[in-house]
Amino acid sequence: MTWLDLAFLHWRVPADALERTLPAGLRLQTFDGSAWLGVVPFRMADVRATGLPRVPGTHAFLELNLRTYVTDGTRPGVWFYSLDCENLLAVRGARAAFHLPYLDARMRTKHHGDLLDYSSVRTHPGHLPATFRGQYGAWGPAFQSVPGTLEHWLTERYCLYSADRAGRVYRGEIRHPSWTLQAAEVHIFENTLALPLGLELGRVPDAAHFSRRLEVSAWLLGRV
Repeated sequence: MTWLDLAFLHWRVPADALERTLPAGLRLQTFDGSAWLGVVPFRMADVRATGLPRVPGTHAFLELNLRTYVTDGTRPGVWFYSLDCENLLAVRGARAAFHLPYLDARMRTKHHGDLLDYSSVRTHPGHLPATFRGQYGAWGPAFQSVPGTLEHWLTERYCLYSADRAGRVYRGEIRHPSWTLQAAEVHIFENTLALPLGLELGRVPDAAHFSRRLEVSAWLLGRV
């Protein structure tokens, strides 16, 4: 699959606000004394199983995730609180196959000069509403992050974790080249994604990065 026009928008949050939300077997990771909560809007393209053709209607869509950073004691990875998506089939498939909290949303993007307008309104039955409206785009030269820096810690992760309804934890491997990043210009007009966690994120993120394109491969999850 290909990830396009992606923004990493991150806020420092108190670690105890997130620790209590994780399943047994996962430990919250911190950087510079803080936990970090990320809002990541992007476009997904060329989605297909390895070696198989595209499935009509599921190969390209918008996605917006809310995430933090965890480990099972052996591998640092990503934990998703929500993955809003405009594609009904993708939502149902990911929830069933990956135990990931994919949620239906009404989403749109539109270019506004050098910036991308991005909006998402959650519509999934039985879940609290959540909205994101903002603009973002690249600013400054492209670079690759250096180990030990915040941007490397936030972005260079090669597995994800999820849990089923019984609390059993799963891990899925992700492979991709190192991220090519740029600083991001960001204007957030509304962001209620973290309200279900009891957190309100400010209009200005503590860290903001942009990436134009990344080729990614992911595998089915296995029990931890």
